[in-house]
Amino acid sequence: MSKRNGRRAAALVSVACVVAALAAPLAGAEAPQQSRPAIVNPKTAAVREATAEVLVETSAIRKLPVLRQVRSGAQTRAEIEQMLVRNLTQSSSPEELRATELTLKKLGLLPGDFRLRAFLVKLLAEQVAGYYDPKAREFFLADWIDLDAQKPVMAHELTHALQDQHFNLRRFENWPKHDSDAEAAAHALVEGDAMLVMMQYVMRNPARQLAMLKSLVMGGGGSTEVYDKAPRVLRETIVFPYTQGASWAGQVYRRGGWELVSASYAKLPQSTEQILHPEKYFAGEAPQKVQVRDISAALGRGWRMADQDVNGEWAFYLILDEFLQDKAHSQRAAAGWGGDRYALFTGRRPGETVVALKTVWDTPEDAREFFDAYARRTTKRYGTDPSAPESAGRLGWATPEGGVNLELSGRSVVVLEGVPAGAKPGALTKLL
Repeated sequence: MSKRNGRRAAALVSVACVVAALAAPLAGAEAPQQSRPAIVNPKTAAVREATAEVLVETSAIRKLPVLRQVRSGAQTRAEIEQMLVRNLTQSSSPEELRATELTLKKLGLLPGDFRLRAFLVKLLAEQVAGYYDPKAREFFLADWIDLDAQKPVMAHELTHALQDQHFNLRRFENWPKHDSDAEAAAHALVEGDAMLVMMQYVMRNPARQLAMLKSLVMGGGGSTEVYDKAPRVLRETIVFPYTQGASWAGQVYRRGGWELVSASYAKLPQSTEQILHPEKYFAGEAPQKVQVRDISAALGRGWRMADQDVNGEWAFYLILDEFLQDKAHSQRAAAGWGGDRYALFTGRRPGETVVALKTVWDTPEDAREFFDAYARRTTKRYGTDPSAPESAGRLGWATPEGGVNLELSGRSVVVLEGVPAGAKPGALTKLL
């Protein structure tokens, strides 16, 4: 996995960014300062020799010349875990990560007692096999993994080194705040590109294919215990930039070869919708910008807006399917996404949270399909039917976690989760 210093962790999809940011950041954390001579890992010499060999072949596959040699080395589990903790601290403040945790819990995607930061560190420490750091311009491989079996991983990481040399991956470090869906799309481009190179690297040699097959069958010698216990939102978002990114990069490659893939760094995909539906990228179908107003005053004394961001199509698929458990239906209901913005509001007392989702859909029919799917999701989540609807486009549920309200108007759907007693959902919706 690559090494990325994802700056932000606010919306659901930005959890994907944070997860991938820790395991696979696009712009790395600062290299550790050395106050005394560094101890050279005994496997470093072998890693450096293999790096020189794999870099030449990776360059030929990707059709990007090597502009400078890539420093490399081996790291222990402790060193990689220190990198993960350092990178998490630099990429997201405790308040930002806490806001993500509260949002995911309010949407029913994390258990109430879940501690996101601690789990992310354990999850990523288990999964990382290697990473490329654009700030240090250096590649590191885990020293507990067989070197020959990890050459495909090296091809992946050294693709990031070539990307950095030609397209400057550090420019992604200062991604604008509150634009996480577009950031996730850019991440999918970078990882999908590297996945495509890695697959071509493996397919060049039957011995590599056999070694990779053996690694998959035998589990690669690594544990998946933490990953297997992870909530679905974390498991699926950690692989999104690799699986969906590879599919997207493959479509771009088939249309225009590596030249068009390279051109994508100047014309970035703008949303996870464009990653999931490459034809929308080729057609230049940009997401609609949506704004959310601060409704803290209407919620009551002591309330404040704690966060806001864009979820995107991929996040809405996960939000729906967590409870619908019908992949095809959830994908269809999310596929008409045109744009959104969400906001998290917190009260004075622990547990007082409201999440407002303001969405725009491609057509009124798409909006109705999402409205109906979210209504079914809510009924399944809480095991209770909505109260008598005020109109065909407005539904409400009374739940132990506060009121849930849905309002449909043309191509727009607004969702309120956690509305406190005494508040008027209709008035809140109008204020948004």
